[in-house]
Amino acid sequence: QVQLVESGGGLVQAGGSLRLSCAASGSRFSINDMGWYRQAPGKQRELAATITTGDSINYAESVKGRFTISRDNAKNTVYLQMNSLKHEDTAVYYCYARIFRHWDRRVNDYWGQGTQVTVYS
Repeated sequence: QVQLVESGGGLVQAGGSLRLSCAASGSRFSINDMGWYRQAPGKQRELAATITTGDSINYAESVKGRFTISRDNAKNTVYLQMNSLKHEDTAVYYCYARIFRHWDRRVNDYWGQGTQVTVYS
């Protein structure tokens, strides 16, 4: 019933920018919180940025000042604008959404399939 589809990843030079998008598709649901997590090879997944329905935003200290998270509620989409990219930003970026399901009145967490971001020097 619900699927998160990410786009916008790719290869970028250090200092460059990328914008990730994640759209929730399906029916009969409402989105609460959304966010982006990332996982580098051989490392644990970590939070990059989150945004609530009230547009309260939280960034990891490592990305603060460089990344900007936003959402378009009409499109069920969350974005991550990534500027001044560094090599250490290289990771698979996963979209996250906490979703209220209308059909069973339950709140569940959903994850996208991940999109690769590679930053080269």
